Amino acid sequence: MPSSTDSSSSMMTAEQLHIHDARGMRSELVRGKLVVREPAGFQHGDIAMRIAIEIGFFLRRDQLERAAANPLGRLLAAETGFTLHRNPDTVRAPDVAFVAWHRTPTDQRGFAELAPDLAVEVLSPTDRPGEVLTKVADWLNAGSSLVWVIDPARRIARAYRADGDESTVTESSTLDGENVLPAFTLSLHSLFA
Repeated sequence: MPSSTDSSSSMMTAEQLHIHDARGMRSELVRGKLVVREPAGFQHGDIAMRIAIEIGFFLRRDQLERAAANPLGRLLAAETGFTLHRNPDTVRAPDVAFVAWHRTPTDQRGFAELAPDLAVEVLSPTDRPGEVLTKVADWLNAGSSLVWVIDPARRIARAYRADGDESTVTESSTLDGENVLPAFTLSLHSLFA
């Protein structure tokens, strides 16, 4: 369950968040307010890592097959912060992120001032539906093309797209990288096995 550590009405900036000592807690900045969450549980971490590994293998194979100097893009670990909005600042951190190579920031210090092309959120038991949908909207409004929300409890996933379209993927089906990661598919069954 999210909790704010700042009971005053003061607003925080992305730069202040970057140097803030959260003492091992997961934190984001939502419209200037610090939101701190408990560390993710085992299942959450396992599923997020499985997704990252599959995308990472795909990117490496693709680069080798194309004999390309550069990969399709950068795969980023859980809790990498992205500044999605300024004044008040919003810094979100997905469980897995992919940024296309041509959009990779040249200055990689601090939080990137962009939304990843693909943001992946793995639900925890304490996540509230309204908060998750707000996070999805933040990603899409800031420029993400595709957002996957993985729901381990219901053994489904939802894909949200920049054009407003969304779909539900069942355990017997696959997630598709669409135009973000062309030819990439991910069996949902393999995530929950």
